[in-house]
Amino acid sequence: MNGTKWHVHATVRAASLAGCTALVLALAGTGAQAHSPSPHRDPARQTLAPNDGWAAHGTGTTGGAAADARHVYTVTNWAEFKAALADGGSAPRIIKVKGTIDAVSQGCEAFAAPGYDFGAYLEKYSPQAWGYEEDLSAEPDDSPEGLRRVSAANQDRTIKVNIPADTTLIGIGRNAGIKGASLQIRNVDNVIVRNLTLESPVDCFPQWDPTDGDRGNWNSEYDTAVVYGSTHVWFDHNTFTDGEHPDSEAPVHFGMLYQQHDGQLDIVRGSDYVTASWNVFTEHDKTILIGNSDSESTAVGDRGKLKVTFHHNLFSKLTERTPRVRFGEVDVYNNHFVADAGYGYSFGIGKESRLVAEHNAFTLPKGVSPAKVLKRWNDSPLTAAHNRVNGKRVDLIAAHNAENPEAALRSGAGWTPVLRTAVHPAQAVPALVKRHAGAGRIR
Repeated sequence: MNGTKWHVHATVRAASLAGCTALVLALAGTGAQAHSPSPHRDPARQTLAPNDGWAAHGTGTTGGAAADARHVYTVTNWAEFKAALADGGSAPRIIKVKGTIDAVSQGCEAFAAPGYDFGAYLEKYSPQAWGYEEDLSAEPDDSPEGLRRVSAANQDRTIKVNIPADTTLIGIGRNAGIKGASLQIRNVDNVIVRNLTLESPVDCFPQWDPTDGDRGNWNSEYDTAVVYGSTHVWFDHNTFTDGEHPDSEAPVHFGMLYQQHDGQLDIVRGSDYVTASWNVFTEHDKTILIGNSDSESTAVGDRGKLKVTFHHNLFSKLTERTPRVRFGEVDVYNNHFVADAGYGYSFGIGKESRLVAEHNAFTLPKGVSPAKVLKRWNDSPLTAAHNRVNGKRVDLIAAHNAENPEAALRSGAGWTPVLRTAVHPAQAVPALVKRHAGAGRIR
């Protein structure tokens, strides 16, 4: 339309129909035309640039850039967001998030099954009362564990949302975000997630497993975002954080941390062609998992897939998995890793992984050796070159092998990344990432 378009906003309201509550989408045009920037300048219609990581492979990643006016939504709360995801069938869509959306605004109590009592749960399943030999899977429905299962199912139904194919999900301005939700990108192609602060969901009802390790463990659900069997996905200029619920403030029960978080970004089950650029990942334990099982190479076709690129991201105040890799050809370049006292490792070298880690910067606290950057889970070769630790060039493989001769790593991933945009020298990366990475800094 000669550089103009109808400005359309989607609002979502709850309507009571025949005693049931239904979500209704009302699409209303403004009745006037106004100048609009060209699609490549409108962040909501921007597509992944050619050669920008694995998500640019083949057809590239365009998200909802082709959406017509009827399928552009502006949402301000959880009900509106879920309704926008459900509307429009298979048509490309753009969902603009305004302000902060809270998936659990009513609190954990809203999910609790009648009769569920955490105190009773702790009393019955304490190691002194229950021991460590038997898990809780056979507990009946009316037991504390049975009531926990019902409560957990209530939360699961509420906070998980499926992102359709050909979708762009984008925050408006500097303060847009989603709290407490689990974004499920499952068995679809062509999704973009940009400019959002994504606060990790808190599992309101973690399960105690007495048989997990020597001392038992608390196991939680809900990744902030999971890419499951999907292709061509781009995460850009987001901030992934534990926000108001960091692990440092979590209580201890039965002598173990009461863990209420799972991963921030997991890429699993045969997913392929993913790029994560200019994001901030902060304040978390098990951050990014690529390939979730050693046994799934044939069951779900992980072998030959799980191709992922990470560039110009900030990884700060994290414990591990940035990322942990199985099977995939994963390119990690021009990222800044800032560790603190709780640091475990950065790159987990898993089964048949082929990691390339180049031109990255690491800031480690005093007394933490560069040998901790790599952790070997399996004997898989990797390429690690031109990386700097505290400003000095370090051969990460040599540093690891010098301190871990019994678990030495082999050099040479066997492939060379070609899908890259600008590659900066490692010494320039901290300043670049500090200035431009994270939500609210989209250009």
